[in-house]
Amino acid sequence: MKSTFDPALVYALVRLIPRGRVATYAQLAHLLGFPRHARHVGEALANLPEGITTPWHRVVNAQGQISIRRTNWQSGSDELQRILLDAEDVQFSSVGKIDLKRFGWTPKIETRDTNDQAT
Repeated sequence: MKSTFDPALVYALVRLIPRGRVATYAQLAHLLGFPRHARHVGEALANLPEGITTPWHRVVNAQGQISIRRTNWQSGSDELQRILLDAEDVQFSSVGKIDLKRFGWTPKIETRDTNDQAT
């Protein structure tokens, strides 16, 4: 049985991105178990409900750039995203790209060692 895409899980995952780091829409989709569904992540963030505190500005496109927002983006504009990332000391190149190797977020994934299991 295939699970459905849950925007609340997007918001919870985005809250894990630390200050001064960014993740891509595709990276988050992959982490959520929905590879090739980056647009779903974007839609979830575009429709962020009022009152939910989520650092949406820490999510960028696969090129390390801020995506242009449509006019009804509820959480904020692309100009605001740049201001918020600048305030977190995320640096942009002269053409507006973020070095994902330097500023990209790599979540720590805990794995269970099968050798630790009781026999």
